Amino acid sequence: MADNGSLTRIRTATSFTHNYKSRPTGLKWRASTSFVIATVAIGMFTDLFLYSLVVPVFPFLLEDRVGIPRNQIQSNVSMLLAIYAAASVLFSPIAGILADRVSTRQIPFLLGLLALLSATTLLAVGQSIAVLALARFLQGISGAVVWTLGLAICLETVGPSRLGTTIGSIFSIISVGTLAAPVLGGLLYRKTGLTGVFGLSAGLLGVDCIMRLLVIEKKVAARYGSYDDSANSSPASSSSSTLDVSPDQSRTEELPPHDHDEESPLLNKTQEDVPDKYRLPDQPGWVAKVPILACFKDASLVTAALIAFVQAALLAAFDSTVPTVAEDHYNFDSLRAGLLFLPLGVCDLVIGPVAGWVTDRYGTKTTSTLGYIFLTPTLVLLRLPQSGGTSQIILYCCILALNGVGLAIIGAPSIVEAGAVVERYYKANPEFFGSNGPYAQLYGINSMVFSSGLTLGPLIAGGLKDSIGYGNMNAVLAAMCFVTAVLSYMYIGGRPGRWPFEQTANLQVE
Repeated sequence: MADNGSLTRIRTATSFTHNYKSRPTGLKWRASTSFVIATVAIGMFTDLFLYSLVVPVFPFLLEDRVGIPRNQIQSNVSMLLAIYAAASVLFSPIAGILADRVSTRQIPFLLGLLALLSATTLLAVGQSIAVLALARFLQGISGAVVWTLGLAICLETVGPSRLGTTIGSIFSIISVGTLAAPVLGGLLYRKTGLTGVFGLSAGLLGVDCIMRLLVIEKKVAARYGSYDDSANSSPASSSSSTLDVSPDQSRTEELPPHDHDEESPLLNKTQEDVPDKYRLPDQPGWVAKVPILACFKDASLVTAALIAFVQAALLAAFDSTVPTVAEDHYNFDSLRAGLLFLPLGVCDLVIGPVAGWVTDRYGTKTTSTLGYIFLTPTLVLLRLPQSGGTSQIILYCCILALNGVGLAIIGAPSIVEAGAVVERYYKANPEFFGSNGPYAQLYGINSMVFSSGLTLGPLIAGGLKDSIGYGNMNAVLAAMCFVTAVLSYMYIGGRPGRWPFEQTANLQVE
């Protein structure tokens, strides 16, 4: 059978067998921190690049090829964006639960790529709303897998103390995709039609596939005995790589303080050193089957999920409205509509790594609160641009750039905060969570929440834009950001009294 042969080749290429005495070729570099993180980054990059590639094309694709009336374009664009996110909502928790129950996450990682390949093919040949909707659904499944497993692999590879910097850097790489994809999508669609758009997609999928086939997770590499990645690993990453070798091993990563009485780093702390608030009593059987649910009694974790939802809703609002505003206000074609995403992407590229470092250095409360406070007036400013000539276009681009700064600032806090909280629960209850820990489940729920924001964001934004206008729509989003800033100040990263100079435990670690 072709499927069995393909699976055999995958296992051979990745040395994914149960014989850990025979070391695979290139084990050291294939399991190095840099290559593992690069593989995750490329996977996320590919997912968002292909997502963003068609965003400026959709209005013109629906009108030119599917024959949708012009007055129905906005609602159909919002619907296609929402379908992608709805699929991620459904499959993210499933991906998380399955990932924490398998010995390696590489095979599900590859299956996610297969879903993305199928989605890209359907987008290339589809000539009806139904086919395009199915393609977006498959694309959403792929996104659920890559974000759930990718974030879990990142945490296991670098540890929680460096997760903010890592996520900030990955997001800056991803921002290159979100920066270039709309521009390239608009250019290629105008010059070559869908041939060039999906030819580029196929090439990127090929690179992504090769890297996913080659990568070896650190916990898998550790099973070969004498594996050593000291040249590529930080102390945090080397200690994190031992997490899945033995469930009762103490992790040496440090975490940002979440309680006012914890002033010292959590270095080399045992289960007995974890505060009592993180110890879990006996849980009902249905909770034990999905142990991450027991952690959601923590207000910080719930708030982290909320700010992830708002972040996604904002991103989706820009994706669904900027192309239609470009066409309605400035009569832009697909290429020039794509160019309007440049201000958003450039700021994310430049600010993302810095914001990640600030998150690690000063804590999640600082970046989350300041980020959402910053976005409140910048969203209100989007009321200013009107239909017109060059001056109005320049004004719109400048305000989009300011919003890009805000979006970059809020990129890492929700992920870092969620990982820090769950890390404490895991340290206090290692037997309850098992040898793999609850991290894939955590990021499955995170991806589900984020995808919920991507689902509702375009629907809310599109509905508000059509009913009360683009300026008033952004005023509503600004109010949502202000409320999120208040909640971040109250519940994220410990007591408000320590903000904005709460320093994470990794300050004392060298």
